[in-house]
Amino acid sequence: MSARAEPIEAISQRVDMFVTAQRAALAEAGPEALRFADAAADAVKGGKRLRGRFCIAGWRAVEEASAVRGDVIASVVDAAAALEVFHAAALVHDDLIDNSDTRRGRPATHRALGADHRASGWLGDPDAFGRSAAILVGDLLVAWSDDLLEEGLAEVTPERAAAARHQYALMRREVTLGQFLDVAEESAFISEPDDRHAERALRVASYKSARYSVQQPLAIGAALAGADAGQAAALAAFGHPLGMAFQLRDDVLGVFGDEAATGKPSGDDLREGKRTVLIAYAREALAPPARRIVDELIGDPALDAAQIAALQQTIIDSGALDRVEQLIAAYAHEADRALSGARLGNAAVGELRDLARAATVRTT
Repeated sequence: MSARAEPIEAISQRVDMFVTAQRAALAEAGPEALRFADAAADAVKGGKRLRGRFCIAGWRAVEEASAVRGDVIASVVDAAAALEVFHAAALVHDDLIDNSDTRRGRPATHRALGADHRASGWLGDPDAFGRSAAILVGDLLVAWSDDLLEEGLAEVTPERAAAARHQYALMRREVTLGQFLDVAEESAFISEPDDRHAERALRVASYKSARYSVQQPLAIGAALAGADAGQAAALAAFGHPLGMAFQLRDDVLGVFGDEAATGKPSGDDLREGKRTVLIAYAREALAPPARRIVDELIGDPALDAAQIAALQQTIIDSGALDRVEQLIAAYAHEADRALSGARLGNAAVGELRDLARAATVRTT
């Protein structure tokens, strides 16, 4: 990939090439196997490719500090593409956990597979089939991400491969923990004092998103470039607060986002019962009777448009939205400060700042 080429294009092309080869390898197992592979291929389509782009940016930031800026090596594109395949796996499982109907404007994987079962006239419960099949699609995507990563690591030195592999494994463990903490908080919040809800929501954001979406992709790319301790520390100091800002923006969009832009119904996080910082701040500001009404509504999958609008207005009137916007700005400022004086490539630092804006000032 040319240094001036758009990373998203290179990542998407590598993902498509890899998935096409994997689909062909499954063809001999019959039409059901091909549908299985197609469901996995559908799951990796679209998206902003932010995790892969942060991986490439982490590599460039270190590489440019010690060499003339040149083309991104194939191993880095492979690692970036592997991150996107893993992200697709996480989304498939996340949609199943949340019982979501859509993803990126299309039916969620478990819904699409359930519809296939129904259309084929197969025996049994189509929805149960869709759920079971989606678990396996997610598992297949995890396996594919490992395979793609290892293809790339075969082209770098053993030391850099080991460092990147360590960071990738850490990312997988942390995001799995974060997913569990997110699920647990939807029930566990009731046993915690109200003044601890925001702190606990930030813990979920750190493990489920901040480390996974920004910090670890940067670390993987930096490891492939042979980052020293100082460079790794600077990128971590940038990546974690930026990842927190990214997740908080996601929380805002989950309540107030435009369905046409996000691909998910407006207020979906309210129907799913997400206990985010936004909700914690709103509850802190409400009198006990109003707080009880909010608790009764959040997590009801049958919330109608009027109820969603009422909850949205309550959140705004409580000052919670303004508080979250201020927190996003503070995290973004902390991330930007971490780049000042770091021994990283100047051009790459500019790219990191561009990515930071893309991650925090967005509508999708």
